[in-house]
Amino acid sequence: MVTTALSETTDTRGNPYAADCATRRILDRVGDRWTMLVVGILSEGDARFSALRRRIEGVSQKMLTQTLRGLERDGLVRRTVYPEVPVRVEYALTDLGLTLCAPLRALQLWSIEHEDDIAAAQEAYDAVE
Repeated sequence: MVTTALSETTDTRGNPYAADCATRRILDRVGDRWTMLVVGILSEGDARFSALRRRIEGVSQKMLTQTLRGLERDGLVRRTVYPEVPVRVEYALTDLGLTLCAPLRALQLWSIEHEDDIAAAQEAYDAVE
């Protein structure tokens, strides 16, 4: 059986290197830094918008809103509005969203494990520039 690198395939389905492939848009969504952080927090349980914003340092209200809407549209996050006064809104991972937890946790652990290596490489690169 002959296999080719994904970047060499001509079929655009399942080929994120092709501009019109849906997997590229999916990878763009799940690889986004705000998405990774939101999913990480929601993996611990439901959260309100204000709690997410407090925990994710540096995220603007606009970016958090856009991220949550995109995740909801993609079926990864469920938004629940409770008819109370004042209205209470909570966000939670869907079953599909929960499947992202293990891969994102692996990336988080990888970044922790290699933080010093990357910092050393950056310093060496910057010293040459």
